[in-house]
Amino acid sequence: MFKRLFCSALVFGAAALAPPATAQTLPCVPRDSLAEGLAQTYGERQIGAGLQGPFRLVEVWTSAETGTFTIFITEPGGWSCIVATGDHWFVADPPPETGPDEGVAG
Repeated sequence: MFKRLFCSALVFGAAALAPPATAQTLPCVPRDSLAEGLAQTYGERQIGAGLQGPFRLVEVWTSAETGTFTIFITEPGGWSCIVATGDHWFVADPPPETGPDEGVAG
């Protein structure tokens, strides 16, 4: 009994000492300012984009010279929120295309 009580007190005591969880907010800025800053500061340019639902555009910007990349979402109002940034970006070779009859045992 003492062992269970001691373990429970230890677990709850450790949980009470943990730092509070904070919600992460995405840094959002006007798209034109972000695009200009990425081009001037990091030499990045847009290499791709796609729709995430009907109202959100996901954009990928990279720099072949510096290897940096930035991925952000642009909303219809012109605001862009950065989702990810990093270094050592590379482009993988696409897989070979297969025809309609390839890979089918016949």
